[in-house]
Amino acid sequence: MQKSTILTGITTTGTPHLGNYVGAIRPAIQASKDPHANPFYFLADYHALIKCQEPEKVRQSSLEIAATWLALGLDTKNATFYRQSDVPEIMELSWMLTCVASKGLMNRAHAYKAVVAENEATANTDPDKGINMGLFSYPILMAADILIFNANKVPVGKDQIQHIEMARDIAARFNHIYGEHFALPEAIVDENASTLAGLDGRKMSKSYDNTIPLFSPEKKLKKLINKIKTNSLEPGEPKDPTDCTLFSTYKAFASEHEVANIRQRYAEGIAWGEMKKVLFEKINDHIAPARDRYEALILEPAHIEQQLQEGAEKARAISAPFLLELRKAVGIQKMI
Repeated sequence: MQKSTILTGITTTGTPHLGNYVGAIRPAIQASKDPHANPFYFLADYHALIKCQEPEKVRQSSLEIAATWLALGLDTKNATFYRQSDVPEIMELSWMLTCVASKGLMNRAHAYKAVVAENEATANTDPDKGINMGLFSYPILMAADILIFNANKVPVGKDQIQHIEMARDIAARFNHIYGEHFALPEAIVDENASTLAGLDGRKMSKSYDNTIPLFSPEKKLKKLINKIKTNSLEPGEPKDPTDCTLFSTYKAFASEHEVANIRQRYAEGIAWGEMKKVLFEKINDHIAPARDRYEALILEPAHIEQQLQEGAEKARAISAPFLLELRKAVGIQKMI
């Protein structure tokens, strides 16, 4: 049976938080161990430049994210783990795809339209104010990320489905002009993927500044959990776990038996301070071993770099010969 090629990109801006872990990192780590799959995981550092023009932040984030995935047990023997910028064929393919992608298709991208709508809502005379070509062309670079390895499946959130559809459109257009070279990728959306609420009850997000960094030191983790907003019900008063940030976060880390036990304690009126203590202990016990590995890895950037270079070598063993094939298809080759 032929293995499915599955590709996941990780943008190198910011520090991974508990929401990232529960919603994307944990299931991806599990998937990296699947012997029936051919998984690719990459640090999307060129994508990061669209919104972040702080070199040190991009560099530090790349280090932290690579260390995070390795500390959590990414299987680099089964999976290919690399940095986008170490595979130059991606950028060359991006230009080839730019030359077949229609501007009208890019005009319909949700991210671009959202900024235009925001400009128009403020009566800005220029609807494209603040929009760089990186943002406008983002779906093309994403298509190149996927198509250079002919990925069959791309796990994404619902907000990214359109980009996979665009990659399919661009691949089909290239195939129509130059012959069949690309498989058409499929978006894989986990309808059961967990999302965590942040400190203020809204979805945990860096843009809301309400996150709990995944590998916060023990004291800081406890302090952040104590900041999670709750209602004013007193100890002893029955509490409803529905829409409770403490309960939903606990549920993401606990077994069914543990969740049932806490649900009963809510009915009995557990104090919010006690529930925060229970939550802290559950999360801390869960992440402590990986946090120790992460802290050791951060002090050994050479080891992380070695892992990424080995991954890039595996990736380029596929991308380099394929790019030569694509060059020939479009008419770019040596005379003799």
